[in-house]
Amino acid sequence: MDRAVFDRMAELDQHHWWFTARRRILAEVVRRVVRPPADARILELGCGTGHNLSMLGQFGRVEASELDASARALAAQRLGRPVEQAALPDLGMFPADRYDLVALLDVLEHVVDDKGSLAAIMTRLKPGGALLLTVPANPWMWSAHDFAHHHHRRYRKAEIAALAREAGFTIELLSPFNSLLFPLIAAVRVIGKVRGHDSADDALPAKPVNAMLDRIFGIEAALIGRLPFPFGVSLVAVLRRPSLPA
Repeated sequence: MDRAVFDRMAELDQHHWWFTARRRILAEVVRRVVRPPADARILELGCGTGHNLSMLGQFGRVEASELDASARALAAQRLGRPVEQAALPDLGMFPADRYDLVALLDVLEHVVDDKGSLAAIMTRLKPGGALLLTVPANPWMWSAHDFAHHHHRRYRKAEIAALAREAGFTIELLSPFNSLLFPLIAAVRVIGKVRGHDSADDALPAKPVNAMLDRIFGIEAALIGRLPFPFGVSLVAVLRRPSLPA
């Protein structure tokens, strides 16, 4: 990502509606779909400023990695212990067959070798362990936001399904999300392109607007995996490493 993007993330990740509601949604997915064991071993790859680490820490002991030095320092401060420097698909610093849950949250789109990265993650999970994955959806939504965040791609649902199966995962959940706000966000991006005012669109809205967007997006915590969402700004998946035969 651009240095400015990480700086804005550090300023906004405790207050911006996208971060706050998304954490509640992902926590519910972990509780309801991943169902990790008590005191699970958890690894977040590409943790950025560490804004998800406290949420993941509800479910066990968390380890993390981040490439950017400034973001890694803040993440380590939030985690209370060092954060590793790892560049997917190289995960040689993490033991094989160790983790009950690996979180890869809006990271895969930054990686050139997405196929190799999923294969590497598979080997770090325990048999029966799960990968919690989020990625931006809809290639047609490509905008200045993607340029600023150094994305290589936005994904179609079928592309994630194919990558997951090729890596050997079983798919327990694969769904669009950020769906209730999708019409608004899509319209803003299309209008911005038409008018030539395309931007990274990550500013903090006015407080009442931010609170309203947080509430609307947060409704999806109760709906993901229970209602079929036909579209969304992003995709969320729970991918399981098969258990060893008895």
